[in-house]
Amino acid sequence: MSTSIETTVESITPELVALRRDLHAHPETGFEERRTAAIVAERLRSWGLTVTEGVGRTGVVGTLTGIRPGQRAIGLRADMDALNIEEATGLPYASTVPGKMHACGHDGHTTMLLGAAQTLARHRDFAGTVHFIFQPAEEGLGGGLAMLEDGLLQRFPVESLYGMHNWPGMPVGRFGTRVSPLMAAGDTWMVTFRGTGGHGGAGAHLATDVTVAQAQFIGALQTVVSRNVPALQPAVVSVGYIGGGAWGSPNVIPAELVIRGTARSFDETTRGLVERRMGELAQSIAGAFGCTAELQYERIFDALVNDAARTATAVAVAQSLAGEAAVSPAMQPVTGSEDFAFMLGQCPGNYIMLGNGVAEDGSYAPVHTPRYDFNDAVLPLGVRYWVELVHRELGG
Repeated sequence: MSTSIETTVESITPELVALRRDLHAHPETGFEERRTAAIVAERLRSWGLTVTEGVGRTGVVGTLTGIRPGQRAIGLRADMDALNIEEATGLPYASTVPGKMHACGHDGHTTMLLGAAQTLARHRDFAGTVHFIFQPAEEGLGGGLAMLEDGLLQRFPVESLYGMHNWPGMPVGRFGTRVSPLMAAGDTWMVTFRGTGGHGGAGAHLATDVTVAQAQFIGALQTVVSRNVPALQPAVVSVGYIGGGAWGSPNVIPAELVIRGTARSFDETTRGLVERRMGELAQSIAGAFGCTAELQYERIFDALVNDAARTATAVAVAQSLAGEAAVSPAMQPVTGSEDFAFMLGQCPGNYIMLGNGVAEDGSYAPVHTPRYDFNDAVLPLGVRYWVELVHRELGG
């Protein structure tokens, strides 16, 4: 990386820190990112980029063409949305919105990509076009899919797509990625048990009891992975909600009970197996107790699969910045999910993890927790990664 680019990154870092903290203090959840999107659009325009707003409802795309002749194009993507979590960091720039916070670092992702756009706008010595994609609603609402359905890749055609996520517990200055599945398919399921219910004291023997059926089902659910999925194939099935009956009527056996949860897997065969076995177990166990059961299984995110050639490029860029020892090219797959998977399903690319830091005692605040915060020390490295990636891909 040239001295002039390094100087630019260093000079804008204080501005990026201030921006990141402003975004942190004003979190917006999925498809509500109007303030964030407006800031993104205004900054991009001020640097001379062509800006398209409202892509996938609240998404923004900034387009920059280099000064060298060339027809190739790549896309760089960051997410913008926050989570419905009450912040407990006590930071001076903590969330000002009750019940919402940037608990996954999307404030940092947005800021790093803006920093790259600002730097590249000053140093356009590359051939081709970069589309800076600022995506809404990554946290379970399908913002990536919404952008695709709004014609993202037809309106802004690219040869490759790249994404990046901070990773708490990985030291600052380190990167990790892998070829093939990096993150799991993420599904939501719901089983509704129905019976007659009845009086829990005087008429329990007359009732078909959904509470007993669901208790047996939850125990049997643990066998889906341990006894149906091959031992070397990762999968997770978890219960996250149980609801039934009335708080004020503990002497009444409910006639209906709902269980909801999540399932994670890395290939479609395992995904289908998990769904099938859940339905079979629910119906057979319910029938054994004179009840019925209905499974609703919703496939939310596909597995995120990295392309081999683009991953090699991403690894080479990260190694050029951090050194070979600081980059893991075959990190362990992650059972979290990410809707950048939809974009990678339509265009080859890579998703890379960037270390967000770890304390000397090994502790850290994970994402999606009230005490998490993006580490501002990561910002300049993230900007350098994006800038170097553009130069590597587009011949700068």
